[in-house]
Amino acid sequence: MNPDYFLPLVRKPGRYSGNEFNIIRKDWDSADLRVALCFPDLYEIGMSHQGLQILYQLLNHRQDLLAERVYAPDTDLERLLADSDTPLFSLESRRPLADFDMLGITLPYELCYTNILTVLARSGLPFFAGERNETHPLVVGGGPCAFHAEPVADFFDAILLGDGEEAILDIADLLIEAKRQKWSRARLIEELTGIEGVYVPAFFRPEYDAGGNFSGMTPLKKGYESVRRRVLASLPSGTSHAPLVPLFKIVHDRLGLEIARGCTRGCRFCQAGVIYRPVRERSPEEVMRLAREGIAATGFEEIALLSLSSGDYGCLAPLLTELMDTFMPKRVSVSMPSMRVGTLTPEIMRQIRRVRKTGFTVAPEAGTDRLRRVINKGITEEDLLATCRAAFSLGWKLIKFYFMFGLPTETDEDLAAIPALARKAMAQMPGKRATVTVSASTFVPKPHTPFQWEPQLGIAEGFARIDFLKKNLGDRRMQLRWGDPRQSFLEGVMSRGDRRLSRLIVAAWQRGARLEAWSDHLNIDLWQQAAASLGLELEPYLRRRGFDEPLPWSHLDVGLDPGFFRQELEKGLAEGYTPDCRYNGCQQCGLCDFKKIRPVVSQGPQESEAARRSEVPASQGPPPAHFFYRFAYQRTGRARFISHLELLQLFFRSFARADLPLNFSQGFNPTPKVSFSPALPLGTESLAEYLVVDLAEPLADPAGWRERINGQLPEGLIVTAMEGCDEKNIPEKVENVYLIDIEGEIDRAKARDFMAGASFPIRVVRKKIEREIDARPQVAELDFTGDGRLRLTMINEICKAGLKPLEIVSSVFCCGAKELQQARVLKIEERVIR
Repeated sequence: MNPDYFLPLVRKPGRYSGNEFNIIRKDWDSADLRVALCFPDLYEIGMSHQGLQILYQLLNHRQDLLAERVYAPDTDLERLLADSDTPLFSLESRRPLADFDMLGITLPYELCYTNILTVLARSGLPFFAGERNETHPLVVGGGPCAFHAEPVADFFDAILLGDGEEAILDIADLLIEAKRQKWSRARLIEELTGIEGVYVPAFFRPEYDAGGNFSGMTPLKKGYESVRRRVLASLPSGTSHAPLVPLFKIVHDRLGLEIARGCTRGCRFCQAGVIYRPVRERSPEEVMRLAREGIAATGFEEIALLSLSSGDYGCLAPLLTELMDTFMPKRVSVSMPSMRVGTLTPEIMRQIRRVRKTGFTVAPEAGTDRLRRVINKGITEEDLLATCRAAFSLGWKLIKFYFMFGLPTETDEDLAAIPALARKAMAQMPGKRATVTVSASTFVPKPHTPFQWEPQLGIAEGFARIDFLKKNLGDRRMQLRWGDPRQSFLEGVMSRGDRRLSRLIVAAWQRGARLEAWSDHLNIDLWQQAAASLGLELEPYLRRRGFDEPLPWSHLDVGLDPGFFRQELEKGLAEGYTPDCRYNGCQQCGLCDFKKIRPVVSQGPQESEAARRSEVPASQGPPPAHFFYRFAYQRTGRARFISHLELLQLFFRSFARADLPLNFSQGFNPTPKVSFSPALPLGTESLAEYLVVDLAEPLADPAGWRERINGQLPEGLIVTAMEGCDEKNIPEKVENVYLIDIEGEIDRAKARDFMAGASFPIRVVRKKIEREIDARPQVAELDFTGDGRLRLTMINEICKAGLKPLEIVSSVFCCGAKELQQARVLKIEERVIR
């Protein structure tokens, strides 16, 4: 069945339309290797993931490779695919995943594991690698959870540890060679062990003692006793930078620029600080090049400087100044999602003054200085309060705090210090105008960290701490947001688990477990039932581990000396500090050889005359001129599934890419001055839409501009005409003519009866309130065309409650839900009523 058949039937068809700007569609038959890249969560999460976009661009840059994308389907599409026996498809070519040579699955977090099974099941692929044959694609994993992937290891033919930019191409080249030489699947998998950073689970056998406890890992291939992660010496400069631009609202809808990879602050709870080290920064010149190319290719309104700690970037102040000076005139903002306490220098503060302020985020992690010393956070309470004072002085009124509870050595005093610190922070703004949000969640001891041996709180203990915080955050200006301890429990089990858990994941999935990262989907009872059916106890996975106890992840080498972790744990329990090796010399973690692998830090001036000049507000120029143009456009095909709000943003970004000289509104958040025709119902096509733009200068060549703008629009949207017009060009009353295709027989007599009647009340729901609207005055014509389509002419008035075409059709002809879902509605004309 054509995948587009399902789009009208799902809650959010934009997830599956595959109509993004900058999407790459390559000829299937011309590619030597075809790769499906999968992010095992919903589209709005996966499209926000930087790693998948990097691999997508990298693979498609080579002429002999083809890469397409797939995301985990929501439960509605999963059910439709299963009921119709239709395989899950890629977004670009709509081909079944089983047609690809390789399925690459990101392992971003532990709560996505059941989604991997959904993707495999709906693709017709066996769950377990050992059950696949020569006809199946190679299933390869990679990402942060690769370093403790034993619970899902049996699902994968291979798992990549570490940086993927070079390794993915090595894997692709090997697969091409395997295809040409017609290797068996067994030989291909064995050959993969020769690629640095590739872990083949089939060559390691877990051992268990008489009590069923994990007792070690036995290597099955000589010379392949452990797998060391792949580390890039420096970040690749890349080629053209044209990221995908979603047409559907996603979590991080912006241009993400990775300014650095790795962090050596040494927080003892942080796995990312281990698996991404050493620090490798991009040069400011490279960041600026990527920013200019990225904004020109996308039209995004925001640039986000991404790293584990953006405030530690060596040339942040001058880079920030240049970014602000370059992009603020284009109404493009710059954000830094991961600023660290203590990195707000005076010059950075001057630049931050220029940015629109929402909430300022601070991550103390613990309530007391003592506990922050244990975790090596390296900041004091005075540092935190000074940062709050600085933020308030720069105009922020909301501070967001992030804490963990259940950290090693935590006491009641440490927990009580969390609300106390929030009150002290609020007091840094005089006049009682500040608001503080406290986010708190259960500490999960992650593998390959100094705290990997420590225990984790259970579910009941987690809720008890949340109750304590609720009780002690009594001020209405302090809000508590907390992570669900049930999610943390499952995360902890999967983080520290062994291969026995693969059977648990399958059993839970078979009982209906899905999308555990979404709190409204998590059902911990399903997991407990599945564990009981297998004779597994989950709570022991959260216990304290002994130093001499085999760990399920010990054969996966992150590159650090194993003794370093124990040394750091003991140092933490003694409240000792380990400084950042970028500034204080090597701390002997064992990763760097200082020949190929070493920290790469950009050096540059931290104060600049340009920054001081940019602090001075620019003088106001003359008021802008105003030239108004009416654009007629069509919206067909998959573009009919773009909501009205998403359509507005789509056009704004298309105009930005085309450099249309738009005027903007004034105020805190300037937006292009564009007026749109009334919103169409989702799923409705149209040949007669329009918008009115307010431009700062006239268009000398409207036909040329129309071609230019159409080059920036996704498939299904096309501007058909552009002409000058008056400012007030949105008619208040129009007749809209629709042609409607409905499956099945329709009683034509009901159309005549409707037109003959004086009224026809219809009950509809608007803003969750049921109301009655008379349909008859809104219909000028209801008839049939020669080819059997329904022709409906509706009278629509701005600011009056109106009905949707299918609401009228449903009530008049008593159509069923299935017929309505598959109906095609096309607006062919709009006539102004004067």
